[in-house]
Amino acid sequence: MDIVLVIIGLICCVVGLLGSFLPVLPGPILSWVGLLLIYLTNKVENNYWVLGFTLVITIVISILDYVIPAKGTKRFGGTKYGVWGTNIGLVVGLFIPPFGFIIGPFIGAFVGELINNSNDKNGALKAAIGSFIGFLVSTFMKFMVCLSFLILFLYLAFTNFI
Repeated sequence: MDIVLVIIGLICCVVGLLGSFLPVLPGPILSWVGLLLIYLTNKVENNYWVLGFTLVITIVISILDYVIPAKGTKRFGGTKYGVWGTNIGLVVGLFIPPFGFIIGPFIGAFVGELINNSNDKNGALKAAIGSFIGFLVSTFMKFMVCLSFLILFLYLAFTNFI
């Protein structure tokens, strides 16, 4: 049974790493489930501090994933129209593979700002760039967390099973 948990946990961590780039997969959550599964084996001693700390990181990163692109739009001079455009563009972009989730927030913020003030195309472009930068920061953060969880998983697997 331990081997099955390790294999499923490894799959969760790898899919979680992919999910840090693909918004349809909850990357940090899947990676954390992978860690949980290796701690459920009989060979790895339970460490509730590690599980609790990584769970808190997972929750914070999952929340920030939705907040950072909107804050990026605001930071670069965007209004609530740009923020709403960013969020709508992200959702619409999910249905336009493979790069819709990257282009969607950018176009959404741009269109939202144009709806707010159609005369200021430069301001709308600046807000859209802020949205894109926020998206990149959020994706990088998720990737680093998922990679850290995968490294921790592999360390636990190799030290306890080999």
